[in-house]
Amino acid sequence: MSGDEFDIIRRYFMPQQVARTDVLAGIGDDAALLRVSPQADLVVCIDTLVAGVHFPLDTPAAAIGHKALAVNLSDLAAMGAEPAWATLSLTMPENNSCWLEEFSRGFFALAKQFDMQLVGGDTTRGPLAVTVQAHGLVPRGTALRRNGAAPGDRVYVTGSLGDAGLALQLQQAASAALRQRLDFPQPRVAIGMALRGLASAAIDISDGLLADLGHLLETGGLGATIDVDALPRSVAFLALIDAPGPGVQPLYYELPLSAGDDYELCFTVPEQHAARLEQCLAGFECPCTAIGAIEARPGIRCYRSGGEPYHSAAAGYNHFRDGQHG
Repeated sequence: MSGDEFDIIRRYFMPQQVARTDVLAGIGDDAALLRVSPQADLVVCIDTLVAGVHFPLDTPAAAIGHKALAVNLSDLAAMGAEPAWATLSLTMPENNSCWLEEFSRGFFALAKQFDMQLVGGDTTRGPLAVTVQAHGLVPRGTALRRNGAAPGDRVYVTGSLGDAGLALQLQQAASAALRQRLDFPQPRVAIGMALRGLASAAIDISDGLLADLGHLLETGGLGATIDVDALPRSVAFLALIDAPGPGVQPLYYELPLSAGDDYELCFTVPEQHAARLEQCLAGFECPCTAIGAIEARPGIRCYRSGGEPYHSAAAGYNHFRDGQHG
């Protein structure tokens, strides 16, 4: 980046509406100085978004700012963590004041929603890429993990699946609602926090349900059965992909199973806690849907609601095999 790197930081990233009392030194020092309560565990995650890979090249700057933080917040949600701090590394081809203004607006609007403070980072010149490291806190010993599921547990997902994938399929022809789901994913932080002590395992759906549920299962050598007709699909999704009839449309099943970028949560709950789960989540606008069960036999088996096996053609997104995310 040119000699005005520090001017960019002062102008676009130092002004923010969140000032946490546990930040002793943030932007302006060589490193952040943060105070962690002795009653809390620190949760740390990091994600990089690359132009043309993780978001279309025509994505608005505000959406890039939002999504760069949202994907990390989704990881915190999957651990049951409360967001606290973030660092940002921004690589961009030029110093574009309009783009920076919009990017920072999208980033800080979401940060304010979760009382999250930007405490440091870096800017440099190069192909457009954004890396965010997020830090969250959980009461000691209560973090959700991937490795706690057991045979008989129910499998749930939040929200709806396949919206972002359909938006990528349609590109400019996507409806505003679908494009909103792709560009401005909503991390399920509050639900993740509510699942502490209730869910046996959790993961966020970034690379597709089959791929991410597979990660949750592999640590214990477990399997799962999934009812593909129970997968939650949004009104916007169904408006473009009709419910299956005699000529089943593959996208009706494949996108909810394998498309990435929805950033919903997939979690498991023991059968005996199902009623407690319903009570716990009753006040949330975002629905949670039971889609299957954990089994001792490894592998994921998909079925139609009538019991007919469904064989998916896809296994989710792979960063080193596939092109654009989704």
